[in-house]
Amino acid sequence: MRDRTAKYLSAFHAAAFHVTRGRMGRRLVQNDILLLTTSGRKSGRPHTVPLLYLRDATALVVIASWGGRPTNPDWYENLMTSPHATVELPGGQTLDVSARTATPEERASWWPRITDAYAGYIAYQSRTDREIPVVFLTPTT
Repeated sequence: MRDRTAKYLSAFHAAAFHVTRGRMGRRLVQNDILLLTTSGRKSGRPHTVPLLYLRDATALVVIASWGGRPTNPDWYENLMTSPHATVELPGGQTLDVSARTATPEERASWWPRITDAYAGYIAYQSRTDREIPVVFLTPTT
């Protein structure tokens, strides 16, 4: 899928999720979706993307796959510049979060669980030379 098409589809998905408080767009490939809003690293403007997520005891876990493209997604680069973001969960719950990339040990531990949740990540990883980052979003409020 071309990057421009992916961005339009992502924006449509995010809008449908937000307007319906997660009743539309809540699930994709049998997994729950959240909306992540970051600050643009160049523009400073808010950018919102829908992402599959998993949970651990204290954080939400998202994967910076960008479909196996050779570069990290913009939202990930935005978080590396400014780790503070907002998450909207199904039902409309909004959380302020702080992001950090998983350590190599954490990623190794989480990767089987991630690929069990969505096997497409295996194909994404095989398409790229970069190691797809796993990101922990820890609520700050």
